[in-house]
Amino acid sequence: MSIKLTLLKSGEQVVSDVKELVSEETVRGYVFKNPHRVQVNRTILLTENENDVDDRNVEITLSPWILLTEDEDILVSPEWIVTIVEPLNSIIEMYQEKLNGKVD
Repeated sequence: MSIKLTLLKSGEQVVSDVKELVSEETVRGYVFKNPHRVQVNRTILLTENENDVDDRNVEITLSPWILLTEDEDILVSPEWIVTIVEPLNSIIEMYQEKLNGKVD
């Protein structure tokens, strides 16, 4: 499994098992297996001193990328991909836990 974090032109961040569709040595598309949208919510801590604020405190939520489908494999056009990166280990663990707990 090659779990990647993908930034789409829409601004969405999607974590999934990503595979390239290659034809004639050119990437023609990507297959996202079990894609989940990564939503980042900032936690706001009210303190008396502005210097005490830690900008790295975030809450992460994973939800199925396309809610109204039972498809596990979704084809994505390369034109919609801004970049594909390695996710943080904590995101990989969260994603795997979510999939392992999935009810079939």
